Amino acid sequence: MHSHHRHHAYGPTETGTVVLDLGGDTGALIIYTGRDLHGREIEISRVDGADAPRTHVAVRERIVQDGIFHSAVYPDLAAGLYTVWWDEDTPAGTVAVNGGAIAEFTWPTSAPPVAI
Repeated sequence: MHSHHRHHAYGPTETGTVVLDLGGDTGALIIYTGRDLHGREIEISRVDGADAPRTHVAVRERIVQDGIFHSAVYPDLAAGLYTVWWDEDTPAGTVAVNGGAIAEFTWPTSAPPVAI
């Protein structure tokens, strides 16, 4: 598997440019990051399978009424428990996505410890 942790040059998104389709068994996930991850693709996968496919989106600058923040938005996810990947092999953590709701995850400020 090749890494999707590339950086891309994206302009900012403004209020109302991301549409979330919530309801039933469909939820969304927002991963909050620092400015230093702007353009980086962050992968997630469902926990319920060792070979669960990963999906990724890029961290974008978000301009909102209260200011500017950086995040990766996954707008259309099946409800379940997801692994957020720090890199190809290291999980950054897990997050539960519930149908009809927006789950939130804050990107760690340092690499998670490696299991020995």
